[in-house]
Amino acid sequence: MADIARSGPGRSVRPRLLAIALLPTLVILPLLLGATMIRWSNKFDDLLITKVNSDLTVARQYLERILETTNDRITALATSVEFADRVDSEQAMEKWRQDLGLDYLYLVDGDGRVLSISPAAGSPPPRDQTATGTAIDILSNADLTALSPTLGQRARLNLVPTPNAHATDRAVEDRGMVVQSFIPVALPDGTKGMLAGGLLLNQNLVFIDTINDLVYRAGSLPEGSQGTATLFLEDVRISTNVRLFEGRRALGTRVSAAVRERVLDQGQTWLNRAFVVNDWYISAYEPIRDRIGNRVGMLYVGFLETPFAQAKRVTLWLVGLAFIGVTVLTVPVFLRWAQSVFRPLEKVSNTMAAVEAGNLGARTGVTTSGNEVLLVARNLDLLLDQLQARDRELRLWNDELNARVEATTRKLILSEKLATVGEITAAAAHEINNPVAVIQGNLDILRDVMADRMPEVETEFRLMDEQIHRISSIVNQLLQFARPEEYAGWTSRCDLMEAAKDCLPLVRHLLAQAGVTLQFAGQAKRQVVMNRTEVQQVVINLIANATHAMPGGGTITITVQDTDQSGLPGVQLTVRDTGSGMNAETLARIFDPFFTTRGPNGGTGLGLSICRTLIDRQRGTISADSTPGDGSVFTLWLPEAV
Repeated sequence: MADIARSGPGRSVRPRLLAIALLPTLVILPLLLGATMIRWSNKFDDLLITKVNSDLTVARQYLERILETTNDRITALATSVEFADRVDSEQAMEKWRQDLGLDYLYLVDGDGRVLSISPAAGSPPPRDQTATGTAIDILSNADLTALSPTLGQRARLNLVPTPNAHATDRAVEDRGMVVQSFIPVALPDGTKGMLAGGLLLNQNLVFIDTINDLVYRAGSLPEGSQGTATLFLEDVRISTNVRLFEGRRALGTRVSAAVRERVLDQGQTWLNRAFVVNDWYISAYEPIRDRIGNRVGMLYVGFLETPFAQAKRVTLWLVGLAFIGVTVLTVPVFLRWAQSVFRPLEKVSNTMAAVEAGNLGARTGVTTSGNEVLLVARNLDLLLDQLQARDRELRLWNDELNARVEATTRKLILSEKLATVGEITAAAAHEINNPVAVIQGNLDILRDVMADRMPEVETEFRLMDEQIHRISSIVNQLLQFARPEEYAGWTSRCDLMEAAKDCLPLVRHLLAQAGVTLQFAGQAKRQVVMNRTEVQQVVINLIANATHAMPGGGTITITVQDTDQSGLPGVQLTVRDTGSGMNAETLARIFDPFFTTRGPNGGTGLGLSICRTLIDRQRGTISADSTPGDGSVFTLWLPEAV
């Protein structure tokens, strides 16, 4: 109370409202803008990495296509009729090599002797006799020179000192990276041979420029950026379109030590910015493996980072300047608007302090509603006017709640009385049984005494038997309601469908009198554990209730099927009728003891209550569903016997 009172006339809310007005613009918005721009910058960089990764995928697919195409074309040649006819012709071998676009092509027999070779003066290198198919191989300069001096010369590259490269004492790279195929063939004499061909990738500018053209088509990069592609033998550029300076490609330069360690030593893909020869590029490197799986080189694609970095910086500057300009223009407007908020809020604050101090007659005195704050002040006065009315309503609600508590208490007392009635009922039922037994015994004696005159009083004796039986049935139901545990019979494995069908003779007369047809449907493989007599008692009770609901005739359908409930296997039995149905109020009380819809002479109202007791005893469930005019469905479920 004291704190709220002090916030009234003694302390103005103006500074706090001013802080609230300017805090979003001068603090929160800059922080949000900064966080947003950082996230945008990271997403921008992620997009660049995603692009270069997709570029690397295109380059890899082209290299794989070269391997696949080379294998297919040499295989097609090896199996052609022309090859079989001219297998030992040097001129034909030269023509085939040129047609296939290979740097060398030769045929050897099973002992490794050369049958024909192109270029003609060449000598094939030694090979692994088990090697077949097409793959990347690394050949020494001596092997390349033996095939063709031109190939050996083309593979030779002087290493160019490169900043940040891995330390080495080599000055020359003269090995060759070759797409090489070994295709088994059948020679004319019936022996096996091998057709081999290869394509040298060192300084293969057509190969590397084709990759670059595929990956970086015209217009795919912003102005000022350029795409590059490179093939490495270990860490040396042996085929590239990266420029060392104008007019000269960066052949012989080497990759940085960080990229070499990540890609060649660890076998991972590099997706990041990297310094390439003389500038920073968004780069992608992946290892190239030879025929036996060794990492022998790298495939690279990338594009110049500078244009993207400049575009990002310009965007950040523009956004920052725009925010500063908007702030300079809007802060004075916010301050002017705040003035229209300060005064009515101060009145509201003072009024609330007075009310908290106990002055319920305090008001802001605002009569206009030009804006939301003035409307709040005006509504505050209205709310204070309604305070006493609300207080009266709360008192009325309190009286209503007290009445409900009393009603609930009466229900609890009724429940206790019902329990007492159960005990009294049990005692009374036991007492009634004794005179009923005496009457039944004397009636039997009287029947024997009047044996000769029985035809004259047969009707009267039958009526007395029926009434005595009815008294016994009512007493048994009362006892079963009051002491259900005393009537629990022996349990055994039971087939619900068989037990239900066995009830037919017992209810046939009832069905015939009402013109009701009984049908059975479904089939259950499972059995349940329950006293068979109790099962039939439940089913007969449900059939009898359904029959009474159809005085004009109808159909009762009993369906049995295997059903799981709450993860437990069991058997479900449904009794569906085409009767008049029940409303929601009746449905809610259908299992209550002593509840009946057939009047005082129609029944005791214990049938369904006893059914529920019998089913609950076996850990089962029973429920009812009904719609007025659309019949009723009673469903019981019992767990499977184990």
